[in-house]
Amino acid sequence: MKAYKYSIVYSSRTGNTEFLARAIREALPQESCEYFGPAERRALKSSLLFIGFWTDKGACDSDTSLFLNAVHNKRIFLFGTAGFSGNDSYYEAILTQVKELIDPSNRILGAFLCQGKMPAPVRRRYEELLRQNPGDSKVRQLLENFDRAADHPNAADCEALLRCVEQALKKF
Repeated sequence: MKAYKYSIVYSSRTGNTEFLARAIREALPQESCEYFGPAERRALKSSLLFIGFWTDKGACDSDTSLFLNAVHNKRIFLFGTAGFSGNDSYYEAILTQVKELIDPSNRILGAFLCQGKMPAPVRRRYEELLRQNPGDSKVRQLLENFDRAADHPNAADCEALLRCVEQALKKF
């Protein structure tokens, strides 16, 4: 495979997406990394961008959205986390929303999304909702999802991410 330079740009509210970003960085040649960190214009000098985000209202967070507006003529790999789990179609819907923000001059090489743990105040909010409405099955599902998310992203998520990265690099 030919040599390439890359940047890893991420937005991480709770550390989940940063965890994935570090996994990518550790797996790729260190000497080829031109930038690693939160969205900054200097990352745009790389032809290959790994762009990570946390999910906010069914799409990427606003910092990532702003950065994506500045990206042109690059090869992109998207990755991120979502507090809510679901089936693959849920993750695909999020990725579709994010991809719509990307200028068509770019080439998306791949994407990966997995569940991420949520902060404790979210669980307390759900618990309060359940106290107010003890029979609410939707709130019970929210609590169950919160508990499932507690150990994500994990090693299995990182392995799946790195398989996707490997596939994407074959396209590069």
